[in-house]
Amino acid sequence: MSASENQAVAERSRHSELNDEIVSEYLKNHDDFLQRNPEMLDYLHITHASGSAVSLVEKQASVLRERNTALRQQLKTLTANARANDALFRHTRALVITLLDVDSLESLYSQFMRSLARDFEIEHVSMIIYSDEAATGWRAEPMETVKNQIGGLFKGHKAVCGTLRKEELRFLFPEGTGVGSAALVPLADDKPIGLIAVGSSDANRYNSTVDTLFLSHIADVLQKLMSRLPGTR
Repeated sequence: MSASENQAVAERSRHSELNDEIVSEYLKNHDDFLQRNPEMLDYLHITHASGSAVSLVEKQASVLRERNTALRQQLKTLTANARANDALFRHTRALVITLLDVDSLESLYSQFMRSLARDFEIEHVSMIIYSDEAATGWRAEPMETVKNQIGGLFKGHKAVCGTLRKEELRFLFPEGTGVGSAALVPLADDKPIGLIAVGSSDANRYNSTVDTLFLSHIADVLQKLMSRLPGTR
């Protein structure tokens, strides 16, 4: 604060009664006041939530304890997220390496379904391959059937998350019950191949804020591999 500003504050103090604004302005511009006058801490009290008065030192200690608790919680959350992301990366890497060795659509389908249920611990998993012919070892559905059932979900040709209609959930997970939310990604290389979907009994598990990066990454790998396998060309 400049000398002229200090003088202006002093002038206002001399020509007017002290008020909260003047005291606040002075303390903001003299943040070492309590350091220079430590005895004032004994005269400053703040009403506690319980109704009793506490000294400024006690109040500061309480605030610091609250901040420390909040910081520990933030650190705990960050650590948990880091561990979850590390596990997600490891499982995704293992799945991709496994899929690179498959030589049939049936093997790819079984490896994908098994890994997501076992390693990723996903409650409901689905993969649909577009085909007008009946299939053994994987789920095949005509593209027109899929469009009629859930066509509205693929208008943007991107991952979709949220609480879907009961009819859509029944179509995606015919063997699953109690699915509350789901995420699905289309499979398409030069042409639409199919789709993959994951579901949870928790209605808030998959929503518009959920990151679907890992699911989209797996979808990219699947569609590249499937375009080279018999039955999907």
